[in-house]
Amino acid sequence: MNIPDILQFEVKANIEINGIQYDSRKVMPGNIFFAVRGYETDGHKYIEQAVNNGAVCIVCEEEPSIKIPFVIVANSRRALALAACNFYEHPSSKMTMIGITGTNGKTSCTYLIKNIIERLSGAKVGLIGTIGNLIGNEPVSSEHTTPESSDLQGLLYKMSEEGCEYLVMEVSSHALALERVLGINFDVGVFTNLSQDHLDFHSDMNEYAEAKTLLLERSKLSIINFDDSYAKLMADHACGKLLSLSLYNDKADFYVKSYGLHPNSVEYKLIHANNFYDIEINIPGVFSVYNSLITFAVGIALGFNGDELADAIKLSDNIKGRAESLETDGDYHVFIDYAHTPDALLNIINALKEGAKGRVVVLFGCGGDRDRKKRPQMGRIASENADFCIVTSDNPRTEKPEDIIADILEGISEENKQKIEVICNREEAIEWAIENHHPEDIIVLAGKGHETYQIVGKVKRHMDEREIVRDIIEKRGLFV
Repeated sequence: MNIPDILQFEVKANIEINGIQYDSRKVMPGNIFFAVRGYETDGHKYIEQAVNNGAVCIVCEEEPSIKIPFVIVANSRRALALAACNFYEHPSSKMTMIGITGTNGKTSCTYLIKNIIERLSGAKVGLIGTIGNLIGNEPVSSEHTTPESSDLQGLLYKMSEEGCEYLVMEVSSHALALERVLGINFDVGVFTNLSQDHLDFHSDMNEYAEAKTLLLERSKLSIINFDDSYAKLMADHACGKLLSLSLYNDKADFYVKSYGLHPNSVEYKLIHANNFYDIEINIPGVFSVYNSLITFAVGIALGFNGDELADAIKLSDNIKGRAESLETDGDYHVFIDYAHTPDALLNIINALKEGAKGRVVVLFGCGGDRDRKKRPQMGRIASENADFCIVTSDNPRTEKPEDIIADILEGISEENKQKIEVICNREEAIEWAIENHHPEDIIVLAGKGHETYQIVGKVKRHMDEREIVRDIIEKRGLFV
């Protein structure tokens, strides 16, 4: 493909291009290089390296000192996204695209939706998300929840070529704000909810919310959780058909008339288009009502039968790192959950309180080099709602773990500090929780979820909480 075809505007250079790249280290001979101003660095600094590696054209925002053709644009990140769509011949247009945005619930919804589509249609479904990317059941690696635009288009092309008819993807606020999904028109866009997160990237909650609206502006049909305080903003930005869901508003298109919470499941009565459906899902908590309700609504939007959707949801598998139950020696319970925001932490604590015979003990930390404002909130929510808390490390990154823990403790009242244990080392904290458990305790390992690593400094080291729990129990001589 030549440069004018990729960029879709008049340029003097008419050179054949064999690849698109924004990372100068990965440039191959015959590539076009986009100098993108990033969050931590500026691609303009690496133009010379890109040329030395074989780039035949540069797209940039300021005139470079090079002897090969270059094109100056107002926004090279935006140009990269649109060029990638052209280079890969718009693969998203060849699949039914479902995008999920919101603070909590994205991963659970994407997996549930993928599951019901596969069960009810037999079609091959692609998935892009936090836990990983899938082409059918085959994993595909990626560095981000939503990959950079050119990587994303390449991944969509691969999925389309390998026979995916549907694509379900998490769409993060970063991806929307940084134009990573520019050029993709979604058939269905979903808004789950919005609570504090990513304020290290967005200046405030309003900016965070505005980023989320971009998905609904680019969706033919939008599904919105009307129980969220940002629902009106999202609805105002929805450009296509709008469907609503609610547990409390009987005017919603999908309305939960009543629900029951159980230790390992939820069940509820759903009204849609004057039809009644009994829904059950084997994941506890009110959040599971919302996630399965969203899944049902997406299924209806895609044309599936309501009764068959209800059956498919009941058969859905548990999701790794989401209220995931681990095997123990019998007189206590351990759950792993990705809860890393104040709302998500409250949700998992409350979910596991339903039917609990003993204490709910929550073990958690907060990520380093991320939104510091939520740390005391996490401390307050955990200490006010759990029966006991163990404050420890998450992914400290380049911050001192002790400093992060100090921020968390600021949100805990003097009265509640009597039910707090601070153990900086996460593995030691997990061992302490198990060694000091009471009968029928529910121990929640919050924050890591599906992750099998810990980031200390800039090093990602292996750490799988499933393995840690098993090793601790084996050491106790209780696990055969």
